[in-house]
Amino acid sequence: MIAILLAIVVDRAIFRRGHALAVAVARDERTAVVDTRLRFLRRLVTLGILVIGLLIAVSQFAGLNKLAAGVLASGALIAAVVGFAARQTFANLIAGVMLTIAQPLRIGDHVTVEDESGTVEDVRLNYTVVRRPDGRRVFIPNERLASGILRNDTIAEPTVALEVDVWLPRAVDADRALAALAALDGAPVVRVAQIAVDGVRCTVTRGAVAPTDHATRASALRAEALRALREAGVLAAEQA
Repeated sequence: MIAILLAIVVDRAIFRRGHALAVAVARDERTAVVDTRLRFLRRLVTLGILVIGLLIAVSQFAGLNKLAAGVLASGALIAAVVGFAARQTFANLIAGVMLTIAQPLRIGDHVTVEDESGTVEDVRLNYTVVRRPDGRRVFIPNERLASGILRNDTIAEPTVALEVDVWLPRAVDADRALAALAALDGAPVVRVAQIAVDGVRCTVTRGAVAPTDHATRASALRAEALRALREAGVLAAEQA
C-alpha cells in the first residue's frame, strides 16, 4: 500500500514539475521532446517503485522467504522458462528506453512504420500509440520501432511536403503534360520521377501542409492535376 501511494505521489510530482518545465523553458518542437521523455519517465519510475515495494513486502514474510529460497535452489529451469516467456516484454521495455533517449519520434510527430502512417499519440513502456488519419489507433511494439525502418516526416519541421504522384501513359506528350501540371495554382514543382513499362510517373509538389491536412490536400491536388490534364487535351488525345 505504501509503495502504491508513493508511486502515485511521485507520478503526480513528476507530471507537475515536468509540465511546468515544458511550458516555461521548452517551446515549439522542444515541447514534444520533453513531453515524450516525461511520459515515459513517469511510467518507468512508477513501475520501479511498485516492483521494489513488492519485493520489500515479500521479504517481510519468513514463509515466503523459505519458499523463494527453495524455488531458487531448484529453479534454473523455471528461470529459463520465465526468462524466455518474458523476453518480448523486456525487449519492448528496453526498446522504449532507447526510443525515449534517442528520440527518433516524439509525441505529435507524423510517422510511417511499414504500411502504417499517422501521428504519435503516446510512447508507453512496451508499445507506441499511433493515431491514423481516420481516427483509429495503431499499437506498435517498441521493439519493431527500434529495429525496423521508421520514417518521421516532422522530426525537423512541423509540416510535411504536399507531394502526389501522377501516372501517365507512355504515349502521352510529356511536354504538354508537364506544362499542364506546372500551370496549376501555386506554381507547383513537377518532375518526371520514373519511366516504366506501363507508364510515366510524375511528382507534383506544392508547398507544405500540416500532417493532419495532408490526406485531404493531397486528394484535392490529384483532382486538380487530373482536371488540368483533361482540359489540356492530354488524356483525351491518348484515349482517342
